[in-house]
Amino acid sequence: MLLYFYNRGEKMLGTIVNAVAIVIGSIIGQLIKKLSPDKFNDTLMKGLALSVIFIGISGAMKSSNIILLIFSIAIGAIIGEILDIDALLNKFGNHIEKRFNVGRISQGFITATLIYCVGAMAIVGSIESGLTGNHATLYAKSTIDGLTAIIFSSSLGIGVMFSAISVIIYQGIITIGASFLKNILIDSTITQMSAVGSLLIMGIGFNMLGDFKIKLANLLPAIFIPLVYQLIITLFNI
Repeated sequence: MLLYFYNRGEKMLGTIVNAVAIVIGSIIGQLIKKLSPDKFNDTLMKGLALSVIFIGISGAMKSSNIILLIFSIAIGAIIGEILDIDALLNKFGNHIEKRFNVGRISQGFITATLIYCVGAMAIVGSIESGLTGNHATLYAKSTIDGLTAIIFSSSLGIGVMFSAISVIIYQGIITIGASFLKNILIDSTITQMSAVGSLLIMGIGFNMLGDFKIKLANLLPAIFIPLVYQLIITLFNI
């Protein structure tokens, strides 16, 4: 029994390092925020938004099945609206605000949660950790997330730090579940999941520009529709 939990903890190492990197980056971002004029933060945010949109477009273009991509978004949106994940995340963010009296954190928390969770590295890295115990991808992601957390925290606030909780839960579920789903987590499935995630990343960039608001959290279930699709094909030998 102890060996079982030890093995599970060892497979979670990459995710834990990732979460710690986000926390450290967020703290540094808060420290340098005081040294940066507001006009710099606004321009920086717009520049980051354009970069995020470009990253999203690059990932979405890798999709090998556009129809599945569209259906994933549509079905994911229906599930997300029924569950109203966006409201749940906002409620969690507001609870932390009141509990710790840390000011407005919902925007930073939700934006960072989506950016750190829906990318290809989060999916692929967690799967590698779960199947082989290789954390190289998540270590690389930790470095990137830690650096971007500095920028996001200085622009979006302390809420970015709390996205580390989301990273542990999301990547942890994928890591632990990977060993049970190894027969359907083939390359094409992972590519489609990453492509759907990339579409959401594009949406994050548009939201960061501030012109309109897409409830991207309610689209999160879309990432797992390609997985369900492959599961059905496998079970029924379609």
